[in-house]
Amino acid sequence: MKRVIIILALVATVALPFILRPPQATSENADDSLVIITPHNEAIRHEFTTGFKVWYKNKTGRSAQIDWRVIGGTSEIARFLDSEYVSSFQNYWTNQLGKSWSMEVQSAFANGRLNSDASTEGKAAREAFLNSDVGCGIDLFFGGGSYDFIRQAQARRLVGSRIIKTHPEWFTDNSIPITFAGEQYWDDQGRWIGNVLSSYGILYNKDSIKRLGLITPPKAWRDLTDPKLIGEVALCDPTKSGSIAKAFENLIQQQMQIRLRSLNQNSVGRDPKEIEAQAIREGWDEGMKILRLLGANARYFTDSSQKPPIDVSQGNSAAGICIDFYGRYQAEAVTRRDDSGRLVYVTPLGGTVSSVDPIGLLRGAPNKEVAEMFIEFTLSMAGQKLWNFQVGTPDGPERFALRRLPVRREFYAEEAWLKFRSDPTEEPYSGVDQLIYEPAWTGGLFREMAFGIRVMCLDTHAELVEAWRAIIAAGMPPEAMSALNDMSILSYEQISGPIKQALGAKNKVDEVRLAKKLGAQLRVQYQHAAELAREGK
Repeated sequence: MKRVIIILALVATVALPFILRPPQATSENADDSLVIITPHNEAIRHEFTTGFKVWYKNKTGRSAQIDWRVIGGTSEIARFLDSEYVSSFQNYWTNQLGKSWSMEVQSAFANGRLNSDASTEGKAAREAFLNSDVGCGIDLFFGGGSYDFIRQAQARRLVGSRIIKTHPEWFTDNSIPITFAGEQYWDDQGRWIGNVLSSYGILYNKDSIKRLGLITPPKAWRDLTDPKLIGEVALCDPTKSGSIAKAFENLIQQQMQIRLRSLNQNSVGRDPKEIEAQAIREGWDEGMKILRLLGANARYFTDSSQKPPIDVSQGNSAAGICIDFYGRYQAEAVTRRDDSGRLVYVTPLGGTVSSVDPIGLLRGAPNKEVAEMFIEFTLSMAGQKLWNFQVGTPDGPERFALRRLPVRREFYAEEAWLKFRSDPTEEPYSGVDQLIYEPAWTGGLFREMAFGIRVMCLDTHAELVEAWRAIIAAGMPPEAMSALNDMSILSYEQISGPIKQALGAKNKVDEVRLAKKLGAQLRVQYQHAAELAREGK
């Protein structure tokens, strides 16, 4: 009897929370459902679920339920989609078309750059995919940087939605320009549409800055290379976070533009193309030098872009690089909790662009009609207000202040809304102190850049930090700094030439071998810099 009582008590303990839990809506009791894969956090998912349900009910008279799939950042999502579509198309190719599967078919069917030299089998696979409705069981890809959306569109895993035709007034310079400050905001075939703006900056902890003896807090990217910040900077792995890779690209482009302005002032009579090429090469080197020292100061390189703001708020790191809304949200959360104002988010002057987080319809979407309406909702003013209205304001979010900047220009023109906005002074379309992105400079090297930073800072982090500590201890001797700053291994010529070629090979083993080779060379370089520092040179 005693044993029975104990078992019943255990069952009650486990079951009680479920019994007392308030009723929750499920996909089974909703009229319509929607499956979305996203890197967006819980706050965004909650507000857009709540807002869409109300909007959809008003529009259709039907209820809707969203099934969110959260597996990581955009890079992880991209790899997941690649894998799922390979599996789905293989099933279609072999079981429905009755054809034999091969590596040629696998590499060709989603290859957006398949050329005329491709095999007959490869061309047939690509054509079959484009004419199919092969899917992965997911309707929408929502959130993350545009780089992975562009790749998915090229592969045609993203397909055109009807939104451009149903709301042409939204896709103009007065609403959502196709480009702004060099950044593309939507795909002209409607395969992806920028939904909200993102920029990048520095979140720092005033208490930590004071503890380290820094007189001036960091306001520019280069400020994070201060030797006093060694072991105090929170960073993300750019091969895992597309948004942070974009921030690093902005940093490099800023150095290119600084160099171009300098050369234009002091190179009268020279060929402009020659000047630009020199500025690109030298600006690349300077940007990578800054990133190397950022890596030397890094406490870690995390896979999650949400971790640095949390660690900075707790004082585990003095400063970190993050997406604007993570920084603003964390600063607001801390201020709301203890009114200390110890967290400050700053946008480096002229050091970041406003790029977009898009939304796109996936090929073979099982709930296409509902998915089309969700896209419409996010771009309608009802959806746009959720990004930056305060909690509890008319049409604002229910529970979370998202602290993000809507993509539609009309949002910023409504003076009556200023009192409702979380960030009423933000004007992303003003053009003031705006970095102008030049896609031709680094756009084609995005993956190679992230790879280079990983090898330079992550794979060799122990040796890099050891060299940096030795240089600091020795009083920053010029020869040692020169050795550390040597960029010949990862120069613009190397990144855009042999490294790009190696990373473009079909055999992924080549990438591993290249990383190992470059890592070995960099370790030798860092050890040499450390030796020079210890010798006082």
